[in-house]
Amino acid sequence: MSENGTGAKRVGKMPPGEATEVAPINAKQAARLLPQTRFGGPIPWVIAILIALVVIAAAGGLALRNLADNARADLSEAVTVQIIEANSVTRNERTEAAAAALTSQPLVTSVRIVPEEELEALLEPWLGASAGSGDIPIPALIDVELQRSAGVEEIAQLQTALDRAVPGTKIDAQSTWLRPVYDALAALQWLALALIALVAFATAAAVWLAARSAFANHRETVEIIHLLGGTDEQITRVFQRSVMRDAAFGSLVGLALGVAAVWLLGQQFAALDSGMVGGAQLAWNDWLVVAAIPVAGVVLAMLTGRLTISLALRAML
Repeated sequence: MSENGTGAKRVGKMPPGEATEVAPINAKQAARLLPQTRFGGPIPWVIAILIALVVIAAAGGLALRNLADNARADLSEAVTVQIIEANSVTRNERTEAAAAALTSQPLVTSVRIVPEEELEALLEPWLGASAGSGDIPIPALIDVELQRSAGVEEIAQLQTALDRAVPGTKIDAQSTWLRPVYDALAALQWLALALIALVAFATAAAVWLAARSAFANHRETVEIIHLLGGTDEQITRVFQRSVMRDAAFGSLVGLALGVAAVWLLGQQFAALDSGMVGGAQLAWNDWLVVAAIPVAGVVLAMLTGRLTISLALRAML
């Protein structure tokens, strides 16, 4: 070989009968031929929005589960006894007799007669000033704590004991009349799961469209890499690394946005100073589930990108 005045090298004629071989390119060379822009286009930001929605939905579903579990645990071991009597003197006598009958039962741990002032305060938002006027007879209530969650037969035995002591009393299992609330909370949890599944599908669709578009823009370069000896696996890895970078960036941003939104909502609900809302707080294992969401998002994006590029390369053959 000879060198010209500009420093460029010229290749002379090869001897007759000598063949030339071009070494296949490696993965690094294939990556140089396929320029990939980091955080370019809307896809990382679309993934960030979708991950933020998943974080909010998952945190909401976990909070609702904790709320339902705590409420069920608190109320499954309690019943309420209601005594309806218009005459206040007779009502007080019947209430004392019912409390004494309940105290003698082995399943009962504590008995509390709800004061009339407390009942009037509870009814005032609905009845107004007439709640404490005496014009409307207010039934007496007894809160009963049990040793454990009572079954239907055990509640019936308590009712029988009350009927013998004070006929006309009524026992209400608090977990029974709150069953519609539990059903509503369960429906909201299923709604959160459905939203998570829908957003996961949207994330996969966005990555699929982005990978298809990137492959179409570099189709000619991919053909050249094939001619230079590049393999489909090398090309797929190049695109997959680009998808992983964009998905990781978008997932981290989405996690930050989602956690910030969950924290703000938690502060708003905490201001209500309600014991029931306090039972919806997220535990440490719930936060681990939330932290796993961006990891799952990156894995989903990588698998979707790999499948999309593999199918596109197979279609080129």
